[in-house]
Amino acid sequence: MFDTLIKNGKIVTAEEIYQANIAIKDGKIAAILAEDIAVEADTEIDAEGNFVFPGFIDTHAHLNDPGYEWRENYSCGTAAAAVGGYTTIIDMPVQNEPAVVNGAAADAKIAAAKEKAYVDFALWGGLIPENFDCLQEMEERGCVAFKSFVSPTSPGFSPLNYGQAYEAMQVLKQFGGKAGFHCEDFSTIVHCEKVLKQAGKTDWNAFLDSRPVVAELIATTAIIELAKATGCKVHICHVSSPDVAQKIKEAQQEGYDITAETCPHYLSMSREEVIANGALFKCAPPLRSRVEVERLWDYVADGTFSGIGSDHSPSTYEEKFVEIDGKKIENAFDPWGGMSGLQTAVQTVFSEGCVKRNLLPTFMADVMAKKAAKAFGIYGQKGDIKIGFDADFVFIDPHQDWQCKAEELYYLNKMSAFVGKSGRGAVVKTILRGNVVAENGKIVGRSGWTNGKEAEIDCFLPLQMPFQKRGCSTQKPFRCRAAFNPVKVVERTGSDKRIRCIFFPERRKFRERNIRITDAVCAEKRSR
Repeated sequence: MFDTLIKNGKIVTAEEIYQANIAIKDGKIAAILAEDIAVEADTEIDAEGNFVFPGFIDTHAHLNDPGYEWRENYSCGTAAAAVGGYTTIIDMPVQNEPAVVNGAAADAKIAAAKEKAYVDFALWGGLIPENFDCLQEMEERGCVAFKSFVSPTSPGFSPLNYGQAYEAMQVLKQFGGKAGFHCEDFSTIVHCEKVLKQAGKTDWNAFLDSRPVVAELIATTAIIELAKATGCKVHICHVSSPDVAQKIKEAQQEGYDITAETCPHYLSMSREEVIANGALFKCAPPLRSRVEVERLWDYVADGTFSGIGSDHSPSTYEEKFVEIDGKKIENAFDPWGGMSGLQTAVQTVFSEGCVKRNLLPTFMADVMAKKAAKAFGIYGQKGDIKIGFDADFVFIDPHQDWQCKAEELYYLNKMSAFVGKSGRGAVVKTILRGNVVAENGKIVGRSGWTNGKEAEIDCFLPLQMPFQKRGCSTQKPFRCRAAFNPVKVVERTGSDKRIRCIFFPERRKFRERNIRITDAVCAEKRSR
């Protein structure tokens, strides 16, 4: 007897599209069945011929909670994610108070977010010159990667110079950590902006010209070379240019562990829209030419990217159009430089990629689920439609038209450059661990999911884990449900109350000390 059976859908994975039914038990994919196989389930969900994708992962989101909740909070941001088709977000450490730059701050972030979240989440940790000795403790708290800048950013979050980046990568390499970078060379930007302002040029053309592709190329090339020198895993954030993507592709072909993401706005909008519409379209790196947009799609199609992140970076109306940090906005250089795109990202990518450019939907399952999960160490729990994985799914109706309307956005501040945009291929249902959380543009599920670190093998699990209150022991191993977690057996491992997790990603037998895993559903202690 299964909990839920999904019927009549076209299942989309990174490799293929096929007709089958999906059986769910205890929040996990329990079986993938031919359509003519009859099984019993408490609930049936009719996919009605829609595409059934694995839950998508937003590799780059700014939810600003705690500390900057007037920009966005976890309730609004994760509701937007659920409605839009992301079932997991990886939240950035900046624009938080405190910034997530040590273990205590990571704990505070989890505490502030865990009861509000409508989707699963993991954390980026911060990487600043002052916290190299805190990186491993953040990794133990659940930070799946560490974000830095090579140009100034928000207050309380210092950038790295290239020497410091080199040192940081050496530290991260010691425990297998991943560094992520906003790659724009600051010295290039400062000089370009100075020259333009001295010439009296402060319009939107000037802003775009102050952050040329070469600034992104310089920083990306430098970070790649540092990664080669240290052997550290590196992720390049929000790639805007095909020329930058080519540098990343070349490093990947040489065998280096370099991953990267781009964003829906770089795949659907151009600098011409910034010039025509102004502040709502301002972001960093900036939008590029229409020709570059088309060329960037080549690197999506060939698998260079491991994620299409929203880079959801919201602000208030005042920060875009009136005043920011006590300074009146007077020219194109002054407004807040971020876009809100969490709710519209998935449908934009489907419309632009599958409808307009005739790409097979498999590319989305590959780039936005499988590769994204592998890049951040959560594949096996997230990222695919396989037995034992979390039952996370997104239904897309390929024939349904959509239009982004401000009043339908779940953001705290209901404004976005995507308002007014339209396309085909709407997200019609989002399922998280077997639970329908969003349907037809509305939240229908509950909040209160927990953080992604709980999926890690042999990790020190956060205190909110339900089985820590149940007196688990090695004498009575049992199945346990946890957010983001196909853990089957737990045991105490000493006076520090750490929990040992036995992880089972797929159907096969193996032995771990005195534990035998017999299948993908149950685990039992081996007789001595």
